[in-house]
Amino acid sequence: MAEDEFLIADDLRIELGEADAVVLGPVGTLREALEMARSERRIDGAILDVNLGGNLAYPVADILIERGIPLIFTTGYDGGALPTRFATVARCEKPTTITRIAQAIGRVIHRE
Repeated sequence: MAEDEFLIADDLRIELGEADAVVLGPVGTLREALEMARSERRIDGAILDVNLGGNLAYPVADILIERGIPLIFTTGYDGGALPTRFATVARCEKPTTITRIAQAIGRVIHRE
């Protein structure tokens, strides 16, 4: 999980943990997210804030997609602001709830 807002990241980590998910992270910077996307052997799914401390997280999304890892974007941007190569990536537009994000990642992991 890559999210630069600590309270959102922590709440999401708790919610996912209560659903028996093993949570990697959260990480809050582009550098940390890139490192995790490249080095973690097993990632079943990813929650990726589009804007990590002022840096767009698209390079992380590219790595995850290349590795075949399902992901969702959390973002305050509307869908038209995202590059077309991410048109099929699920999105949770902020403001949203932690429950909706957790449900969305569950759907993409299980391809529902």
